[in-house]
Amino acid sequence: MQAAFLTALPRRSWLWAIPLVLLSPACSSEGGSTSAPPEAGFITVKTEPVPLEIELAGRTRAYEVSEVRPQVSGVIEARAFTEGALVRAGQTLYQIDASLYRAAAAEARANLANAEASRSAATARADRFRPLARIEAVSKQDYTDAEASAKQAAAAVAQSRAQLDTAEINLRFTRVPAPISGRIGRSLVTTGALVTAGQSEPLATIQRLDPIFVDIQQSSAELLALRRSLASGGAVPSSTAVRLKLEDGSDYPLPGRLQFAEAVVDQSTGTVTLRATFPNPSGLLLPGMFVRAGLSQATVRDAILVPQQGVSRDPRGNATVMLIGPDDKAVPKTIRADRTVGDKWLVTEGLKPGDRVIVEGLGRIRADAPVRPVAAGTPGRDATSAGSDAATQR
Repeated sequence: MQAAFLTALPRRSWLWAIPLVLLSPACSSEGGSTSAPPEAGFITVKTEPVPLEIELAGRTRAYEVSEVRPQVSGVIEARAFTEGALVRAGQTLYQIDASLYRAAAAEARANLANAEASRSAATARADRFRPLARIEAVSKQDYTDAEASAKQAAAAVAQSRAQLDTAEINLRFTRVPAPISGRIGRSLVTTGALVTAGQSEPLATIQRLDPIFVDIQQSSAELLALRRSLASGGAVPSSTAVRLKLEDGSDYPLPGRLQFAEAVVDQSTGTVTLRATFPNPSGLLLPGMFVRAGLSQATVRDAILVPQQGVSRDPRGNATVMLIGPDDKAVPKTIRADRTVGDKWLVTEGLKPGDRVIVEGLGRIRADAPVRPVAAGTPGRDATSAGSDAATQR
């Protein structure tokens, strides 16, 4: 047929007719072929317990703080510590001039001895009068007076002993000890300074830094949502472990423990303070440092996670995914995904265990079109699908 066509044409027309004749079978063959459905890399969703991680701002606080103050008045004779050093509870920090207090203790001791001597005499006199009063050798009034004198002498002894105890306590207070163990700061007084009992200015401040507190601020709205989630049964309380990120962005190597949450809301900031305790053996954490605390307050028991590349947003902002239907067609589905967990979305509505969510090859897939299901991450996917995935991510 082609030969007859060429014979019927003038000789000049053969040159342009030959390409048309040669190309016509190829064009016909291409028009009659059908393309294969695109690959769809999918994951099968399942439920799993997922801890909800949050990161909150916080400040470090000393575990214990004690301001060293004198309990008696006097002149500082000596300072017995190095500023900035570690001190132990009971260690002597300052020595106050004790001469006046030593003399007062000696006087109280002498008064006690005098009172004890008077008591002995009064007691002996009352003992002698007792049998005499029975036989009426002395009047009952004399015996009553002798017995009263003995009791007064005993009371004087007790009073003198209390005065001696007070004097010895004041003498002991001339040695100013460390109330707690910790790191002591700079001394605010020097040798020769006059200090008084009950003064407002401390002599020095001691802080215990191992362990150390971290006060974390959380908004009251977040705490309210957490409590509602726990009350509904959709989540259970997580562990009390806390991780710390320092001001320079590095991670603190030792984990801490959440201790408690305050029962009041700060009216100026609308936050609730959570307190955590961290070991600080090397003294890396200092009071007043700004830190970021990471913790999990609740765990969703039956959570569904979907990789972020498998979730898109429609013009209204609703989260959508592509599912593989029973007939291997791509089916769009609207879901609810309000937060991320690592590199995945936490889906709370719209999916059920066993659904096949497309996460690879979305660039070539259209809604309700047939696809060729392939498990995501399968080795040997064609280069075109890989390129489409990369383009979709961009």
